[in-house]
Amino acid sequence: MPRIAQVRARPLDVAMRKPFGIAGGAQEHARNVLVTLETDGGPTGLGEGAPFPAFNGETQEAVLASCARVELAGVDLEDTAEIRARLGDATPSTRCAIETAVVDARARVRRIPLHVMFGGSMTEIVTDVTITTGTIDDARREAASFAAFSTLKVKVGTNVEEDVTRVLAVRAARPDARLLVDANAGFTLDDALAFAAGVRAARVDLFEQPVRSWDDLAAFRARAGVRVAIDESVTCAADVAIAKARGAADAVNVKIMKSGIFEVLAILARAEEEGLDRMIGGMVETRLAMGTSACIAAGRGGLTIIDLDTPLFLAADPFAGGYAQDGERIDLAPIERGHGLRELRGALV
Repeated sequence: MPRIAQVRARPLDVAMRKPFGIAGGAQEHARNVLVTLETDGGPTGLGEGAPFPAFNGETQEAVLASCARVELAGVDLEDTAEIRARLGDATPSTRCAIETAVVDARARVRRIPLHVMFGGSMTEIVTDVTITTGTIDDARREAASFAAFSTLKVKVGTNVEEDVTRVLAVRAARPDARLLVDANAGFTLDDALAFAAGVRAARVDLFEQPVRSWDDLAAFRARAGVRVAIDESVTCAADVAIAKARGAADAVNVKIMKSGIFEVLAILARAEEEGLDRMIGGMVETRLAMGTSACIAAGRGGLTIIDLDTPLFLAADPFAGGYAQDGERIDLAPIERGHGLRELRGALV
């Protein structure tokens, strides 16, 4: 197996069709980071970091600085333990970007697609689509426009009364859809309970991270009598055991941008052991990071919710190759090696 020769990071800026709003704020421009990992005589791997200040406070500048501090020259490409040790206290997006480049390069060395390296369970998955924070009219219009998607995820957590009205409007526009809501820990316990009562008629299938603390999550789940997923509360496999022991969740939402590739795999394994449903999502990412998550979902199999839609919110696609998408269906069959993405703004990387 080749050794790592060099890791380079540079800005990856992509305009958005519209802001992507969550309870903590909106992202109006994707200010991401592209990582290129070169090996000594082997293939090059590509990775992406997608800092989302409204989610965890990360910035592009912090990720670039963090990448610059990582020393991986001379490390065996297969030495996961050493790579993880050298990443040390790197920011979450840094860890994700570099680990993505590592597994991309590994799959290219083996001359196999990344989803095959992750288990090869399937080649096609189905994603939901997000209705971000905004007005009631926005929510109604977007719900109707997403006719090609059978599952809609509505961002809430800003104002109980308005959020209830938005969710009911979405349900009225799409009576056929599976409906999820995500508060990004924006509610207090009392507000979350009031919201759950207000949307009962909307037949919401899953409430994602309604509140922040373990105590409040467990109390909400018990008192509201609904299915709960955790997102912000789980960044490592140990968090899954806490969630199960506390009775705080029915499902775990993993993101490579929170935990990196290797810890996401550990979280998924632990969640399966604990009998919790598994879902996968992302930040505001291009098809590079989102395609890597799709490869994990397809390779591992068994995920009940796939939330890999943010490339649809970008005004441009800086990459060629990789997966194909038709509405809610993501097809990984076109990928020949790695995650399949190689071309950036018309120039071969």
